[in-house]
Amino acid sequence: MAEIQGSYDDLFTAVPGVLAALLDAGDVGASVAVFVDGEPVVDVWGGFADADRTIPWQRDTIAGVWSVTKTMTALCALILADRGELDLDLPVARYWPEFAAAGKDGVLVRHLLAHTAGLPNWDGSVEELYDWPSATARLAAQAPQWEPGTAAGYHSLTQGFLVGEVVRRITGRSVGEFVADEVAGPLGADFRIGLSAEHDHRVALSVPPPSRDEDYLASAPGKTAASAGTGIRVRDGNSVAWRRVQIPAASGFGNARSVALVQSVMACGGTVRGVRLLSQAGCDRAWEEQFSGEDRILGMPMRYGLGYGLFGSTYGWGGWGGSMVMIEPDARMAVAYVTNQMREPGDDNRGLEVLMAAYDGIKALRA
Repeated sequence: MAEIQGSYDDLFTAVPGVLAALLDAGDVGASVAVFVDGEPVVDVWGGFADADRTIPWQRDTIAGVWSVTKTMTALCALILADRGELDLDLPVARYWPEFAAAGKDGVLVRHLLAHTAGLPNWDGSVEELYDWPSATARLAAQAPQWEPGTAAGYHSLTQGFLVGEVVRRITGRSVGEFVADEVAGPLGADFRIGLSAEHDHRVALSVPPPSRDEDYLASAPGKTAASAGTGIRVRDGNSVAWRRVQIPAASGFGNARSVALVQSVMACGGTVRGVRLLSQAGCDRAWEEQFSGEDRILGMPMRYGLGYGLFGSTYGWGGWGGSMVMIEPDARMAVAYVTNQMREPGDDNRGLEVLMAAYDGIKALRA
């Protein structure tokens, strides 16, 4: 059996057991964390940080979490809304006047968070993603694909620029700066959007699924990558350029510990370890259903809250390649799984396996 490092409460033994089984089945490396009441009951890792399996995954190894980054960007918006600096019911153009172009004057801030704004596709090049002014100007000029608020289509790359530019217009800071100053910094969480060179040695680069190479393209289950606009390849996410820039829908770096710590704020009514980021009412906003039905991009039924997917009694989101975070407010629990081993989306239930094992621990804790 794969060797697992870290610590865990005896009631949550099933969680490191899942990680060991995944590594035994061929995964390269990963970290898993379960936080209850803002404290870790599971903080484990194992495997390797490189595809050649020569560098052990360490306590401070970090990896790109892809769309799990969206939950961090959403948290920034929810914090601003809780402070009264952002009104989710106002048009986006109130904060970003140029955005009113091409019939978007009726797009509300909440539409950005719920994937209902009608701007799901990135039609520029990958390189153009790296130029914030150009990327946001491109989106401001686009016409919506549907009447905003009436349908949903996963804004896989665009959501971060849309929400991020609103954050920037209000605060004068990028999402990465806001996360550093107002979220990760106060909590002591090792999570960043926009990674500086000093952290490069800690990064576990993404490993394509078996039989794929670094030209493997992002796509939803049952969909082609082209259906959502420009395709992102594994090699793009593994590049230095990707690490340095801020793509707040997809380019965050962290590990399970840091992701679970930050999102524990949502599980614990806005306060973790004496750090208050928002109120209980501010947390509850994430739960407010904005859309339920067929997602036009993902091609499957989805329920969206404000910045998070809604899944029964939990909410959260997953990233391309398998990383995931889920929040269970009733149990005051946050569960995170961060891996460098990608799998085909239709064949990947790893995050769900981790979550179910965490529920076993919660049941034992309550028994």
